[in-house]
Amino acid sequence: MIGNEKLGIFIVPTGIGASIGGYAGDAAAYAREFSKYAKLIVNPNVVNAGGFSGINDNMLYVEGYSLDEFVKGNINLLPSDTPNKVGIIFDKSIPEDVLNVHLNTMNAVKVVYGVNVSEYVITEEPIGIEFTLNDSGVSDGAVKNPNTMLLAAKKLLKKGCNAIAIVGMFDDPEDINEDYANGEGTDPVGGVEAILSHCISKELKVPCAHSPAFEDYQIHSDIVNPKSASEYITPTFLPCILLGLSQAPLLVQNGGISVKDVDFLAMPYNSLGSPAVFAAIEQGIKIYAVKENKTALNVTAELLGISNKICTVNTYAECLNLIKQG
Repeated sequence: MIGNEKLGIFIVPTGIGASIGGYAGDAAAYAREFSKYAKLIVNPNVVNAGGFSGINDNMLYVEGYSLDEFVKGNINLLPSDTPNKVGIIFDKSIPEDVLNVHLNTMNAVKVVYGVNVSEYVITEEPIGIEFTLNDSGVSDGAVKNPNTMLLAAKKLLKKGCNAIAIVGMFDDPEDINEDYANGEGTDPVGGVEAILSHCISKELKVPCAHSPAFEDYQIHSDIVNPKSASEYITPTFLPCILLGLSQAPLLVQNGGISVKDVDFLAMPYNSLGSPAVFAAIEQGIKIYAVKENKTALNVTAELLGISNKICTVNTYAECLNLIKQG
C-alpha cells in the first residue's frame, strides 16, 4: 500500500507470444482498468504502442531487469514530480533518412507533450542487432556490440539525462513471422529488445526502454489485426517510449517505493518462470496467474510445483474483482 492506495505490478513479458500484450499495446486497456483501483507498476511492453502509449499518471513505467531487481528488494522506485530528462541513443547503422524521421518524431513529442528530450547521441559503432524466433515460438537474439551503446549512454548521463531511450537498427521482421500482422504468433523483435534495455539497466541503473528502427518507414494500407494495428500506422515507434520514460520512476537504493509496499502481481497464466515471480513468492506478495492470457511458454504453477503460492483466475476482470475485494 502507498497511503490508502493499493500498489500492484502488472507484467506481460516481451517476446513470448502473449495472447494479450504480445502485439502492440494490446494489454494497455487492461492495465488502465487496473490503474483505476491501484497504483500500477508496468513493464514497457504492457503500454508501448508505437505512436501511441497506454501509460497514465497512476502507472510506474519500469524496464524488465529493473523490475526484477525491485521485486528482489535490491532497488527502490522514486517517482518524480517533474518530467525526466530523456536522452536518446541512435544506432550508427540507421540511415540518414530514417534518422531524420526519428528526429522529427522526437521534436513532435517534445512540442505536443512537453517531454524533456534534452540530448541525443549517435553510437560510435553499429550496435549489431540480430533477432530470431526459436522452435517454441519465443523471440530471442543477440547484441554484437553492447559497449558502443553503453558508451553513448554514459555520454548522455554526463550531459544531465536521467532516463535513456535506445533506437536500434533492425532488419525487416516480416520474413520471420508473417502472422504477426494477423494477431498470431510472437513479435520477432521483442526478445532482443529486452536484451538491449537490460544492458543499460544492469550497468547504469537508470530508467530505459528500446524502440526499433526499420529501413522501410512507409505506412502500408493493408488491413491488419487490431492487436497489431498501432505498429502499422506509424513510421517510428519512438513516441511510446519517450512518453513512458518521461514519467518513469528513478532507481534508488533508499527511500521512495519499496517492494514491501506491493500488494499484488498479475502475470500471464503460463509464463511464471521469471525472477519477479520467485522473488514475489519470497516477499509474500499475492500472485495472480491469468488463464485468458497464454503464451508460447509452458511454465505453469503446476509444472513449477508452486500451485499453493499462486492464485489462478480465468480473466483479468476476475483478477481485478478479487483485488478490489481484498
